[in-house]
Amino acid sequence: MQSKGNSIKSDQDIINAVTGGDVRAFQELVKRYEQRVAATVIGMLGQCPEAEDVGQETFIRFYQTLSDFRGESSVVTYLTRIAINLSLNELKRRKRQFQRDMPLAAARSVAYDDARDHEPDQKEIIQQAIQKLSPKHRAVIVLRLLEGYSTKETAQILKLAHGTVLSRLSRGLEKLKELLEPYLGKDYEI
Repeated sequence: MQSKGNSIKSDQDIINAVTGGDVRAFQELVKRYEQRVAATVIGMLGQCPEAEDVGQETFIRFYQTLSDFRGESSVVTYLTRIAINLSLNELKRRKRQFQRDMPLAAARSVAYDDARDHEPDQKEIIQQAIQKLSPKHRAVIVLRLLEGYSTKETAQILKLAHGTVLSRLSRGLEKLKELLEPYLGKDYEI
């Protein structure tokens, strides 16, 4: 990306350009991190229309708070934290909506099951199992196993103690294995 004849390379250079008035420079940050944000959001919410909305909202929130970004964590860590928080908000919204619309949700579930004409593959089975985890366990599983963050990074992103991350990871894996056993067998390794 070019800005006033200089090649912008680092995230901080881009942030400085944006806060200095070059709003088009922000597109470079979006290009760099949209895949990571999308993977995090889809890991939390599944493939759904809301996932795209949450992904876009992640970048909007980041842009709106760019002047507050102090660089204490990397841009990708900061974006991931925003994506996780927005995903958790969406899960809470879904839960409230489901409780209000329970009969409608049951009807949709039956219609969806009838419409499925193929057996899910292993990846789909695993994704569906992850979606059945509680949000607190799902967040740790997504960050540690799907996104590859370290335990320390996961703790920073979720603002949790290191031991809490390890505990949630252990319980989440236990539950995930339970959910997957009927489909993948007892010997399946996560």
